[in-house]
Amino acid sequence: MKILAKETAIYGLSSIIGKFLNYLLVPLYTYVLANTADYGIVTNLYAWTALLLVILTYGMETGFFRFANKEGCDAPSVYRTTLFTVLTTSVLFAVVCVLLRTPIANGLGYAGHASFIAMMAITVAMDAFACVPFAYLRYAKRPITFAALKLLFVVLNIAFNLLFLVVLKRQDVFYVFLSNILATAIQTLILIPFTLPKGGRYSFPLLGELLRYSLPLLVLGIAGIMNQTLDRIVFPYLYTGADAQAQLGIYGACFKVAMVMMMFTQAFRYAYEPFVFAKHKDRQSVEAYADVMKYYIIFSYLILLGVVVYLDIFKYIIGPAYWEGLKIVPVVLWTYVFQGVYFNLSFWYKLTDETKWGAYFSLIGLAITVVLQVVGVPRIGYWASCGSSLVCYFVIMLLSYGVGRKHLNIPYDLKRIGIYTVLTLALLVAFYLPTYSNMWLRMLTGTGLLIVFLAIFYILDFKNLLKK
Repeated sequence: MKILAKETAIYGLSSIIGKFLNYLLVPLYTYVLANTADYGIVTNLYAWTALLLVILTYGMETGFFRFANKEGCDAPSVYRTTLFTVLTTSVLFAVVCVLLRTPIANGLGYAGHASFIAMMAITVAMDAFACVPFAYLRYAKRPITFAALKLLFVVLNIAFNLLFLVVLKRQDVFYVFLSNILATAIQTLILIPFTLPKGGRYSFPLLGELLRYSLPLLVLGIAGIMNQTLDRIVFPYLYTGADAQAQLGIYGACFKVAMVMMMFTQAFRYAYEPFVFAKHKDRQSVEAYADVMKYYIIFSYLILLGVVVYLDIFKYIIGPAYWEGLKIVPVVLWTYVFQGVYFNLSFWYKLTDETKWGAYFSLIGLAITVVLQVVGVPRIGYWASCGSSLVCYFVIMLLSYGVGRKHLNIPYDLKRIGIYTVLTLALLVAFYLPTYSNMWLRMLTGTGLLIVFLAIFYILDFKNLLKK
């Protein structure tokens, strides 16, 4: 637990710093780009790249962790096989997309902007390749190197954006994508020497085993990422108003306000995934998993309350033109909570090699997302987009818990988790019920409610945790 906490702190620090610096790009884009529709283009294409990144890694990142820690497997050979397989498919993808950039741009509704497609294809191909070396750094317990290289990309991306958009006054979406590809290329070149394969050999039989384990995760990953990004991909096609790109820009910008929760989830994931596969050899592992789930939920609730209470400050991350969408932020925060709990629960099928269940859950979630968006977006716009994600993750979270109890019974402290859930809901009701004369009174009241949460946490759990 101490090792997990330490590594989560390191990953978390780099993630928080990195995301905070990236936050600086959100006000830059929302204040500098001509209108909300321009940010809608950025939102839409980055949603596509998130989906493509999952496809291009096809579960091999998790497959690497599973087989590198598996008895009888040679970890260097697992790494070499994974690395060069993903490299090959990434290069092929980039070449095909560059050659077909014009018809792809026309099909996506960006005729005349084929360069956007070429740049984003090359960028996502480099990101897909880099996922394997970054996974190796996590496996090798090198969180500081991992964090430094991740932060390098963020700093470079911001520097290029400032150079083009502010210094050179090139206030066009093209330079957003150009900044990204330049920063990604430099990061990839610097990453390679740190993670060149040492020993081992490329093995086709091992590749077959890896693919049998990982391909169900591809289905899971595609459905999972579509649950996260489908709203931004299909919104321009479902929304019936003339201002579809502008509404998408508002939705995408307000989504960024809730990214504090995503930063915590991502930092936790970076540390927890290698921890789980290594800890699985320990007979006491299920108790550790139960403790981790409880504390993850507690800190998620604390972050949720913090963002809601201080939303009057967080809103300045985006330009005033986007503030009309701020009411969706609490919904997005709850979505991230359910998503994080689902991620915790997902390890039962990864550890028991029953990855098909992950695919089933994600497909069910995708069906929910599609139906709710098709029905809701034409009627209530982006409220249907964020609402579909909330319902999706809530349902598959419950499904994963119910099925998982039959395969790997982890003694989660449901009583204590229930207490914190009721407490959080009660504090949110207490915060939203009064009418406030000004924002300072609202934040002062919210601060008092946060202190109540922290006091109860100290009495119930933190005091005992310090004694261990």
